[in-house]
Amino acid sequence: MKSFFVFLLGTLLGASAFAQDMRMAPDPKIVREAVVQVYGARALGLKGLFGVHTWVAVKPTDAPEWMVYEVIGWRLRWAESVVVARNRDPDGRWFGSEPELYAEKRGAGVDELIKRIEKAVHDYPYAHQYTTWPGPNSNTFTAWIARAVPELEVDLPATAIGKDYLGGSIFSSAPSGSGFQLSLAGLLGVAASGVEGIELNLLGLNFGVGPSGIKLPVIGRIGAARVAHAAKPAETFQP
Repeated sequence: MKSFFVFLLGTLLGASAFAQDMRMAPDPKIVREAVVQVYGARALGLKGLFGVHTWVAVKPTDAPEWMVYEVIGWRLRWAESVVVARNRDPDGRWFGSEPELYAEKRGAGVDELIKRIEKAVHDYPYAHQYTTWPGPNSNTFTAWIARAVPELEVDLPATAIGKDYLGGSIFSSAPSGSGFQLSLAGLLGVAASGVEGIELNLLGLNFGVGPSGIKLPVIGRIGAARVAHAAKPAETFQP
């Protein structure tokens, strides 16, 4: 009987270690280098049929925890800003939805990118506004950061509704920060870059083709992701 419990304990510990190895976000207690990751997961409720919620996670060199930056619209019920900055595991499920890794940068030079990300978070112009469609929303926020730090090469999927919202502007770079974009209130436009490829926006719905494959409304994309990602994370995050 004793040997059975030893075997069971060893199996459980091994499974736990395997699960940790397969996570998308490195353990900050083990990995010292600076890391930036950009994630998305299907939104809560009916919105999840059409769109994703996205966020940006940073871990400076030797930092003991991850910091996650995101926009949560319902915060306006009790707070002045929709922007949230908190310590949490960036690869946890979003209300049961598995996250997908859209971009990652590690190592030399990443601490400087993190400083620019933090400045972009501070300068976000729609901190007191939120509109599910066509924006500004959580994807508008992530695209704002990606445009400010094009080195991230973030390729948001077609389901990141709101990424094309430019407020009162018509011309900008594509959401990745490269190439160009023409957008009328996030409802009609076109974007082209070496990261996204070519995208057409019709009433907030994206159609496109690029290095990551074919982009379609509802589906997101058909093709290989630009960033390889690992197995299912264990935790579920609910703000």
